Amino acid sequence: EWNVHKNLTRIPPEHCEVRHFAESCLVLEFLGAGKVLDIGTGPGFPAWPIACAAHNAEVVAIDSNGKMLEFLASQALPNLTAVLGRVEEQEWSEEFDLVTGRALAPLSAQLELSARACRIGGRVVPYRSVTEEFILECLPELGLELESVQVRTLSDGIQRALPIYVKTAKTREEFPRPWALIKKKPLS
Repeated sequence: EWNVHKNLTRIPPEHCEVRHFAESCLVLEFLGAGKVLDIGTGPGFPAWPIACAAHNAEVVAIDSNGKMLEFLASQALPNLTAVLGRVEEQEWSEEFDLVTGRALAPLSAQLELSARACRIGGRVVPYRSVTEEFILECLPELGLELESVQVRTLSDGIQRALPIYVKTAKTREEFPRPWALIKKKPLS
């Protein structure tokens, strides 16, 4: 009903169960009980399904679009906090056990936005296409190492790659840079 008036998603209702809910839950196996950050959550994907399925997890969902978060706030869960803003403007440093995001940005930008918030020993697990390259030169600067790449096939045949980056060292202070600079001079 909200989508008719607010344009929250382009996924047709008949595909929402798989493309939003099942896909969002793909990262649950990497979580356990912990603190999760979903960057660019939009109307709450993957944050809401993660919070719904992992009752012991504390989930923080951030997005810069107020209308998306207005919807998410209408679907409140006790272990889900919605934050209006941009992750690169937050003071989060090594606070989250898992940092994720769907359809956020090119991989190097997503890793730059994710790394500082992830605790040492935690994981950054973005949802990506299976055709991407996951080993990037910028990983040491961000304090990340690629542990593995898991590929999962949804019931509709769509495949998602879940590269698992482990935070092994502190992220350099200059990261993440302002969004305009990330776009203008992406890391490689």
